[in-house]
Amino acid sequence: MKIGAIIIGDELLSGKRQDKHLQALIHMLAARGLSLAWADYVGDDPARITATLQRAFTSGELVFSFGGIGATPDDHTRACAAQALGLALEVHPVAGALIEARFGADAYPHRINMAKFPQGSRIIPNPVNQIAGFSHGHVHFVPGFPAMAWPMIEWVLDSQYRELFNDSPDVEAGVIALNAREGDLITLMQDFSQRYPALKLSSLPSFGNDTIPQMHIDFGFTGQRQLVDIAVTEWRKALTAAGYELRERV
Repeated sequence: MKIGAIIIGDELLSGKRQDKHLQALIHMLAARGLSLAWADYVGDDPARITATLQRAFTSGELVFSFGGIGATPDDHTRACAAQALGLALEVHPVAGALIEARFGADAYPHRINMAKFPQGSRIIPNPVNQIAGFSHGHVHFVPGFPAMAWPMIEWVLDSQYRELFNDSPDVEAGVIALNAREGDLITLMQDFSQRYPALKLSSLPSFGNDTIPQMHIDFGFTGQRQLVDIAVTEWRKALTAAGYELRERV
């Protein structure tokens, strides 16, 4: 099952705030032997949010959506999720009770809206302020606040997706070739991609940097460790035979 992220908010696209969720999610997944396949950033545009969520719901993939589930006018995610599913919003009884317990009479008329989820949703407990997130299918909705969102995501992973955890996750290893140009090595890269179809070969060219001032390419292989080790060893031999000076990654 592929894993994706949807990160919502005009403040991220305008630069008013820097996103912290992407790196945090990558680390949470890596700790469980998992990896992120894709991520979408979306502004507070209901039509675009709805279209993005429609793709997520129909994909069958595990998706985490960050932000837009509060009670202010620019929080569109709950309504967009309902529209994407073709379902009505309704107050989830447990989520509603938690808000009433926290705010009493002040839960109405606005705060209670944070308990309105698409019909058939499941709640995600919020350990910080008890205002729940929600799940529908494999798409999970959490607040934009990192202190709330991150433990909620860990709860979802640990309580619902342990069967996906991987004790032997893919590794990545490689080597740097100095004064190399991708165009001169395409045939060799194609050959290795055919010889090692279970591995992902990456090529990151650079015109030079503070660490390595010369033009160079950082080549990497990603996959199961034993096969990666074999491929990298063979790749080193091939580059050396072609006359390239090699450097180790820092």
